[in-house]
Amino acid sequence: MKPVIVVHGGAGSIMKEYEEGYCSGVKRAALQGYKILAEGGDAVSAVEEAVVVLEDDPLFNAGHGSVLNEEGEVEMDAIIMDGKDLTSGAVSAVRCIANPIKLARLVMEKTDHMLLTCKGASLFAKAQGVPEIFGEQLITERSKERWRKNLNPGSNPVAYQLGLGTVGAVAIDSQGNVACATSTGGMTNKMVGRVGDTACIGSGGYANNSVGAVSTTGHGESIMKVTLASLILYYMEQGMSTEEAAEAGLNYMKTRVDGSGGVIVVNSTGDWTAKFSTKQMSWAAVKDDQLHYGIYTGENKIVPIAASPQ
Repeated sequence: MKPVIVVHGGAGSIMKEYEEGYCSGVKRAALQGYKILAEGGDAVSAVEEAVVVLEDDPLFNAGHGSVLNEEGEVEMDAIIMDGKDLTSGAVSAVRCIANPIKLARLVMEKTDHMLLTCKGASLFAKAQGVPEIFGEQLITERSKERWRKNLNPGSNPVAYQLGLGTVGAVAIDSQGNVACATSTGGMTNKMVGRVGDTACIGSGGYANNSVGAVSTTGHGESIMKVTLASLILYYMEQGMSTEEAAEAGLNYMKTRVDGSGGVIVVNSTGDWTAKFSTKQMSWAAVKDDQLHYGIYTGENKIVPIAASPQ
């Protein structure tokens, strides 16, 4: 099996001044994940490391750069799933951790559970030796400015949410195993303790070797209502291509609950797609030593890996 990785940096409306940064970020993440795959690494490690790149990039709404809740604090969600045996790990409402996706993998591999939240996730992180950082280190000026604007009477946090850069990755490795990973700071000015789609299996992501893997982004509550990741894999089981299934899932979410978002998908034979119903979504993919990337509908720029920035 030829390895494939696809990465997204969030669906929505991206300001012109940030477009180059978003494209650069997802390209770096895809190349990092593909490097692991090309060296014979597994899909789980590839998606984890791709997401770490984006959690460490302050432009994206995950890890450093996460949006703030109504009290001006960072609470993050993340999920990772191995399509080989359907094991999964997730964390929600975690604080003071640089890379929630790493903690999610520890939940998957070191516990009998699939989701740890808030205090329990924090205690588990300490027990596993995960470094704790000051919450302020995760907060950017951009996030603080957005938070302040949404404190004004009559503001609409949901309108400001789309495009804030939930991140994710899907991959298939040389052994034919698929995996997904998704990480986010959630919705800006959300209620304390709010958990969105990202940490919920079947919504924020799903991976199954017999079908494929999906990572989602967009309005979390809408994604949860239709369990978007699972819905797309169901369509694929019915014979749809990755592109057809992604479009069908997004169309259903729009018509049924008026929700917008985006998805990245890879199937069990290595076919992939990146689709979105919002104005934009930053994404990148690597297959056959070619880097694909885009940000607008229908855009698919292609460069050989040798010519792409490392």
